[in-house]
Amino acid sequence: MNTVPTKFSVLDLAAVADGSTPADTFRNSLELARHVEQLGYTRYWVSEHHNMAGVASSSPPVLIGYLAGGTSTLRVGSGGIMLPNHSPLIVAEQMGTLATLYPDRIDLGLGRAPGTDPVASRAIRAGLGSDPHNFPRDVQQLQAYFSADNRNSSVRAIPGEGLDVPIYILGSSTDSAYVAGMLGLPYAFATHFAPTQFEAALERYRENFRPSDFLSEPYVIACVNVITADTDAEAQRLGTTLKQMFLGIVSGERKLMQPPVDNMDALWAPHQRDYVEQMLAQSFIMGRDRLEEEVPAFIDRYGINELMAVSHVYDHGARLHSYSLLSEVMRQVAA
Repeated sequence: MNTVPTKFSVLDLAAVADGSTPADTFRNSLELARHVEQLGYTRYWVSEHHNMAGVASSSPPVLIGYLAGGTSTLRVGSGGIMLPNHSPLIVAEQMGTLATLYPDRIDLGLGRAPGTDPVASRAIRAGLGSDPHNFPRDVQQLQAYFSADNRNSSVRAIPGEGLDVPIYILGSSTDSAYVAGMLGLPYAFATHFAPTQFEAALERYRENFRPSDFLSEPYVIACVNVITADTDAEAQRLGTTLKQMFLGIVSGERKLMQPPVDNMDALWAPHQRDYVEQMLAQSFIMGRDRLEEEVPAFIDRYGINELMAVSHVYDHGARLHSYSLLSEVMRQVAA
């Protein structure tokens, strides 16, 4: 097993900062994409969410096109598209169009969750008749649409047919791990919000992996929160933005991305703090020196192939710097 990833990437939820707009968020995303492209990052994924004022990534294909058009070598993709929200044919056509415009640069990460609340989920799926339990079948239907062998079918994805659009299975549970293993596809786990399931999911994925035409052996991407700065103290302060975001999930009082605070004690109750800390169990909120120690240990322990960093940092300049420091560490780890 390769315990040193040669790849490091970005997951961007397009979080809207308090005092800014989705337009500002998208401009910052493009600047970040260009920044990490120069730093040697492999891919830049955006994730589908709905009915959340603080998250602007409701339409990944549109955002992927914007980011791919503003970069030149960076792989851009979905982390992910929530497949039960869409017809597999439409997904194949949209991603096929992007792969035609930006050859060998588009990734298709697929999730089985709705990416929203139940009320919005019903609105999204009105008349679609989709079911998350059909996720494995829908993934296989997508693969069929991308296959050149589908040219004789009565329903074809044009463009899309015959294109090499890599498919990744995303998940935060052991259910998705089983699907990824069964289909012989790479697996990206949402360690950034479901760390307690991470180890069990990797075990199930590897145990059930069947080599396929797409992948000969398991490939694991760990999506993790990374907020780093020149010192531990500064990283911890920047990290209070992420803690406030998770607190909003716990309390049900979601807000736009909030600026950092000096002390969280005035904002949360002890039981809320405990829950947030549990969600942060596999996160890296630390100065560069500690990051240089902690990241290799994490990679070695779980044998991951790729580290995908999520960085909810209020100040855009500080977020750019965080990704710069992470790239230094990752290059040193791989050396």
